Amino acid sequence: MTHDLPTPKAVLGWWEHGAARPQTEPDAILAALRTPAAAMTLVDLDGRTALAVGGRVTLGESAPSAKGLALTAFVPPLPPQTLGDPGFKKAFGLRYAYVMGAMANGITSVEMVKTAGENGMIGFFGAAGLAPSQVEAAIHETRKALQDRPFGFNLIHSPQDPDLEMRLVSLYLESGVGCISASAYLNLTLPLILYRVKGIHRGPAGDVVCPHKIIGKISRVEVASRFLAPPPAKFLAELLQRGLISANEAELAAHIPVADALTAEADSGGHTDNRPAMTLLPTMLALRDQITAQNHYSRPVWVGLGGGIATPQATSGAFAMGAAFVLTGSINQACMESGTSDTVRRMLADARQADVTMAPAADMFEMGVKVQVLKRGTMFPLRAAKLYDLYRAYETYDQIPPKEKALLEKDYFRCSFEKEWEQTRAFFAQRDPRQNQRADRDARHKMALVFRSYLGQSSNWANQGDPSRVLDYQIWCGPAMGAFNEWTKGTFLEQPENRKVVTVAHNLLFNACVLMRYNWLQYQGAALPAAMAHCPPLPLNEIAARCGAEKAP
Repeated sequence: MTHDLPTPKAVLGWWEHGAARPQTEPDAILAALRTPAAAMTLVDLDGRTALAVGGRVTLGESAPSAKGLALTAFVPPLPPQTLGDPGFKKAFGLRYAYVMGAMANGITSVEMVKTAGENGMIGFFGAAGLAPSQVEAAIHETRKALQDRPFGFNLIHSPQDPDLEMRLVSLYLESGVGCISASAYLNLTLPLILYRVKGIHRGPAGDVVCPHKIIGKISRVEVASRFLAPPPAKFLAELLQRGLISANEAELAAHIPVADALTAEADSGGHTDNRPAMTLLPTMLALRDQITAQNHYSRPVWVGLGGGIATPQATSGAFAMGAAFVLTGSINQACMESGTSDTVRRMLADARQADVTMAPAADMFEMGVKVQVLKRGTMFPLRAAKLYDLYRAYETYDQIPPKEKALLEKDYFRCSFEKEWEQTRAFFAQRDPRQNQRADRDARHKMALVFRSYLGQSSNWANQGDPSRVLDYQIWCGPAMGAFNEWTKGTFLEQPENRKVVTVAHNLLFNACVLMRYNWLQYQGAALPAAMAHCPPLPLNEIAARCGAEKAP
């Protein structure tokens, strides 16, 4: 950039000369814009926009000194750690208002959670779909690595297996897991309320202290209302009657919301209602304010935004709309720390925004619940939909036309239905024997369990990178993945091997700050070139230098 920039007509005040002469070169202005740790002052220098360094700024219309220049625009420092709600960051022990969301089957791995906690963020281990023994091992590994640094674990609504939910809550309480992400909830459950209420007490100042924090992931007003309200009396009464909580804990529960924070989940990968972020977040903030006033809470529940957070524009937009934090998901799966395969990472790196679709979910198959998955490079969405259509159309597997059954056994199960049932039965004998008992009485349920087995294994085949099952990979993914790929095209982050979760996170936060400062200058009338708003990804050391740090932030 070599051309001088025009000066806006509005005068905000005056600037008195510092040691250096103001610079009119656009490159100097661009460099200052991309140094968010420092304030930025623009002045009128002989009819040209100039960057002033040092000196003294006086706001208002008072007459300048002989050395004064008209102040045309000013933005304060905006380093990445200032984004988001300070209360949220303090409560969760974070430097950055950045959450790495829980992706099931350990895709949000211990390594990812560890990396987040070591870098002033928080990650939630993807416990959904794993056996309690696997989750327990992950807890011990995470706690050993992070000790007192922030981390969390996922608790997914399990309407088909409520005992599993209670086992996980008991494990979390016994292991001292102090924070969970509650996802896919349609209604509140007894285990969830037990986790929230157990151990609450009054602090020295008389306030109610909750040792177990919950971030509810929601996309519907009716579900959000339940997380924002105090725990239901019927659950408290049952927990009290069963001796799982004390009378004091039950009494104090009436003064707190179920959740400390909510993630307004827009168009995300996995379980999603495909809600638009532009309408979802304002709705949830308004609902939060209404219920906070009704219940006279001492502080409001924090509301963040997830689903579609994959570019600086989306990140800055979330904070501009009032999000307390941002949550990322699909783009983290494409990073090297995720618990998936290199094959999946390469497939995600090729994804475009339209390369996603909805498919039946394994955990809520009979209910018709769907998840958002990648369709490019895999036949899973079509095959999963076929299974659900057959389940809806026939009461038993034997009723399915022979041609259809032959196709299933050849391409889906790669064995006979009965052999697939034997494997499915063995799985549920360990996980939930009641399912087998029901299947012995109900042939349709037996068919559903076999179909669910295919859906469940498809995610494992993807995570393991099974080369013989590429067409069956179930890869949870939202359109954010395509947006991320478009933003990083032609940069070092285009290649999967360069994608690290902290590098991605800092680029989103840093470039969101640059974009917000650019917009603030534009609002004051500074006619900056649109190219200055372009925010290419940068290596961590360069971000650190621009943020005034000697090493990676």
